[in-house]
Amino acid sequence: MAEGTDHQSDVTYRALVGSVDLRAFDDDGNSYEINACHDCLPWHAEVAVVEGEILVREWHAIDCPQFQQLIQD
Repeated sequence: MAEGTDHQSDVTYRALVGSVDLRAFDDDGNSYEINACHDCLPWHAEVAVVEGEILVREWHAIDCPQFQQLIQD
């Protein structure tokens, strides 16, 4: 984003969304607990199998603080 651009975060149902794939199970085979995102309205999750691994695909508004943190990790 260019400097000086006034950007307002959009976390409404009309927001652009992005996804991140997360492991569904830890190294011991225990499943992770999934909680809804309280920072964006379009959040939802789905189960995906990628190259034989079961993943949880979380969808967030791209301006969502939790999404931004997830894609930085």
